[in-house]
Amino acid sequence: MNVQDDEESAPSLRDGNPQESSPFINSSDLDRGNLYDGKNMALFEEEMDSNPMVSSLLNKLANYTNLTQGVVEHEEAENNEGARKKEIKSPRMGTFIGVYLPCLQNILGVILFLRFTWIVGTAGILESFAIVFMCCSCTMLTAISMSAIATNGVVPAGGSYYMISRSLGPEFGGAVGLCFYLGTTFAGSMYILGTIEILLTYIVPNAAIFKGENGGESEAMLNNMRVYGTCCIILMALVVYVGVKYVNKLALVFLACVMLSIFAIYAGVIKSAFDPPDFPVCLLGNRILLSRNYDVCAKVVIEANETVTTKLWSLFCDSPSLNASCNEYFKMNNVTEIKGIPGLASGVITDNLWRDYGPQGMLVEKKGQPSISAPDSEFTSPYVSNDIATFFTLLVGIYFPSVTGIMAGSNRSGDLKDAQKSIPVGTIMAIATTSFIYMSCVILFGACIEGVVLRDKFGEAVSGNLVIGILSWPSPWVIVIGSFFSTCGAGLQSLTGAPRLLQAIARDGIVPFLQVFGHGKANGEPTWALLLTAGICEIGILIASLDLVAPILSMFFLMCYMFVNLACAVQTLLCTPNWRPRFKFYHWTLSFLGMSLCLALMFICSWYYALIAMLIAGCIYKYIEYRGAEKEWGDGIRGLSLNAARYALIRLEEAPPHTKNWRPQLMVLLNLDSEQNVKHARLLSFTTQLKAGKGLTIVGSVIEGTYMVKRPEAKQSEQNVKSAMAAEKTKGFCHVVVSSNLRDGFSHLIQSAGLGGMKHNTVLMAWPNLWKQQEDPISWRNFIETVRETTAAHQALLVAKNIDSFPSNQERFSNGTIDVWWIVHDGGLLMLLPFLLQQHKVWRKCKMRIFTVAQMVDNSIQMKKDLQMFLYHLRLNAEVEVVEMHESDISAFTYEKTLVMEQRSQMLKQMQLSRNEREREIQSITDGSRSSIRRKNHSNQSDGQDEIVIQLADKEEEAQLIHDRNTASHAAISKKVDAVPDRVHMTWTKEKFTAERNRNREPAGIGVRDLFNMKPEWESLNQSNVRRMHTAVKLNEVVVNKSQDAHLVLLNMPGPPKNKCGDENYMEFLEVLTEGLNRVLLVRGGGREVITIYS
Repeated sequence: MNVQDDEESAPSLRDGNPQESSPFINSSDLDRGNLYDGKNMALFEEEMDSNPMVSSLLNKLANYTNLTQGVVEHEEAENNEGARKKEIKSPRMGTFIGVYLPCLQNILGVILFLRFTWIVGTAGILESFAIVFMCCSCTMLTAISMSAIATNGVVPAGGSYYMISRSLGPEFGGAVGLCFYLGTTFAGSMYILGTIEILLTYIVPNAAIFKGENGGESEAMLNNMRVYGTCCIILMALVVYVGVKYVNKLALVFLACVMLSIFAIYAGVIKSAFDPPDFPVCLLGNRILLSRNYDVCAKVVIEANETVTTKLWSLFCDSPSLNASCNEYFKMNNVTEIKGIPGLASGVITDNLWRDYGPQGMLVEKKGQPSISAPDSEFTSPYVSNDIATFFTLLVGIYFPSVTGIMAGSNRSGDLKDAQKSIPVGTIMAIATTSFIYMSCVILFGACIEGVVLRDKFGEAVSGNLVIGILSWPSPWVIVIGSFFSTCGAGLQSLTGAPRLLQAIARDGIVPFLQVFGHGKANGEPTWALLLTAGICEIGILIASLDLVAPILSMFFLMCYMFVNLACAVQTLLCTPNWRPRFKFYHWTLSFLGMSLCLALMFICSWYYALIAMLIAGCIYKYIEYRGAEKEWGDGIRGLSLNAARYALIRLEEAPPHTKNWRPQLMVLLNLDSEQNVKHARLLSFTTQLKAGKGLTIVGSVIEGTYMVKRPEAKQSEQNVKSAMAAEKTKGFCHVVVSSNLRDGFSHLIQSAGLGGMKHNTVLMAWPNLWKQQEDPISWRNFIETVRETTAAHQALLVAKNIDSFPSNQERFSNGTIDVWWIVHDGGLLMLLPFLLQQHKVWRKCKMRIFTVAQMVDNSIQMKKDLQMFLYHLRLNAEVEVVEMHESDISAFTYEKTLVMEQRSQMLKQMQLSRNEREREIQSITDGSRSSIRRKNHSNQSDGQDEIVIQLADKEEEAQLIHDRNTASHAAISKKVDAVPDRVHMTWTKEKFTAERNRNREPAGIGVRDLFNMKPEWESLNQSNVRRMHTAVKLNEVVVNKSQDAHLVLLNMPGPPKNKCGDENYMEFLEVLTEGLNRVLLVRGGGREVITIYS
């Protein structure tokens, strides 16, 4: 399998990420068979599939070529022998042919021939030199940066787009690539307009369709440009579509025209030193006259001894007679004829040093020429005047396209023998050559040509000749014909190159809506891209003015050059290990200077065009960021982000955040089902509503087992969690770990998640709703251990109860309340959370209510005033209510709750038996319990016995007590996973439950003894548990009474007991505390203030 086929194969996929094809590591199955043969490398034979032997690597490097997917290959595909030719073809162009001459041809173009003399005359030699120096410095600095990037490894075909996209990433690459495409396309418009201007102004003026009269020549010329330009672009597009090979074959002819024209200019300058050409110019006073309006530069002539008025007299007088009424300025000033080209030795250079800007319609006047001012009459002025207002920044925008084209060599990188050597040398030499040509032409034009002729844009004072043409030798037609073919060829090359650039961007897949332009003819010709390019070119043609189109393409080229400099500066400053360019004459300061100069030139040329170009690039950037394909090209922006992140993390770790900057940085603990899917997706929804994309969010989960065995499941789980995060619009990081048990896994996440200063300070988890129904106590024990560990780590804890009933991101509450029950102060997190929730559109219209509890010894009125003042200083809008809890005896209901809780705890401790014995015991207890319940229901006795309320399960009037099996250690639990759940079910009616809850305290009856076959009395209960249960019951009564209809209730979460023997009692306390509430968020602070009254 040859190397070309290997390179042209589709990009490979590794770990689900698209990667570029490379000759170094990737290899086909056919190649792998030859990588290992024999026993010398048996130790590495298992790695041969992924890592080739060094000999194979070197062999591929020696045979590596990178042919451009360009015009030649497309044309060869049409022939039957195309494939055979491609196999034996090798790049053969050197620096001179492959880089230097193409750059020279692209840089020297239409502006040099049509506008450069006018720029020199209008801006003066000094300011013109400054314009040329600025623009040439910009391109030279860009070429240095481009050379560094181009020599940093093999440069595939693709030129500047490839370099920018692989250096700055797909977002910048796509944005700048499209800007470069638009610049190239508008350059085609400019070249076509230049072609039509040369044709209609200097070659065949009579071919104009529209004729201007009474001052309408300018508008008529624009319409002619539109009609002829449209025809020209259609013709050129057809030529490109039918056969691009003819364009390439004519490229040498176009290059010859450019070179011949340059030589003709220098020859004319040398000749003017001793034999200036005869091109007289007629002045009336100091005003230059249009040559088409007169035949003799005089007011009167003597014919046959008679004084006869000339055609010029008729322009300014109402009759040909000598006593006619004439224009005052005409009568008071003389007619003078001067040389349009005084020559190099004439000293005219001193008159052309300074600028001569003016508004539209300002007359072109010769400085220092004697003139008597007089009011002009209503006669039509037969003078040469400014067709547009002139100023420095306008001239910069018009001139800059004449220095573009420096990318011509890098665009042909695939056709070069040694791109890393040819691109820097050829490009820099071409820029140096053209810079010398432009700078010398500024001085030579100013030294040879009269100032009024220089400012005559269309040569109207020199018989309609091209101004630069009258200086050339041997004939003005050399420049006219040369410039015509040069601009025509440049237009064809723009229509050839721009569609291929668009096709390359489309095939990269980074801009989804452009993918249709990646298709074309069977041989790969970009047909659809050509149509779009021709359409955009037509926009420039309809503008119809070369002076208006030039600043547009200046913007796009300057933006492209700016990002080339930025790419080099970023790569240099980051010192990435892969940044090893062979071109050593670069520095980040030069790249930064080039970037700054490009940006400055953009705003100098036209600040509103610059803003529009930046807006277009910004929109493309954001579109690619949100909708484009995810590409990883090892770009510098990613490296810059990593460096910035590292710097920020180091700074963050220096000191803890101030209270004013504190916000919950969440660690969300998720549970996964057997299919590795997220159990409670609403936990992610709540995270999104709480965070709104701000701060840190880490979503963690744990898989039981060993990493080597569970690695595929961990990868799948991570993908599932990321998908759930994307669906719920949760912005953050996902972290799935594999641990021997869930408790250790969650502990590791709490301890080690995050990096440096970016660590979580708050843990969010769901309440284990089925903690009583689990076949082992591992779920609620894990929950309690998580509470303890967050407390020990000084982290806040949020526990969402009934999380599946929480609102989704699409729901909207139009009214309602968020109730905060502030029992104890643990840093103010309870008051901060509702404020953060109200920033999200789900909770935005909910009001915040804060309840606090007053004891009998407290002054509730003063407490309310103080709390209102506190909230005022906190800048929080909330209703305040103080709830008084009266001292009362502990009710029978509380004792019964405590009794059931402790008996359940005792049973769990005594059930450390074998499986069969445990099953028999539970069955006997169950039977006894059911018979006791039946006896009570049938007897209808009303002797005051207390019916024991075990648990109200739901609103369907069922109560259920479920005994979980317990084991001594995690090892014993893991060995008995397959054990059958042991349960005792007892159902009570709602009426009985209500009656029991409201009954006064009475001694325990026979019910308890009948149910459990045990004989505990209320007096033997743990009084600490009784007090805790009393608090939970009383608080629950108050909270349900006030907040049963609230959309969300936030409660202080009491801490777990220090003695782990009472863990199951702790769960029961929390269950009683939140009973009867729909959505509850239990909040436990992290031990520090998180809200402040200070600014």
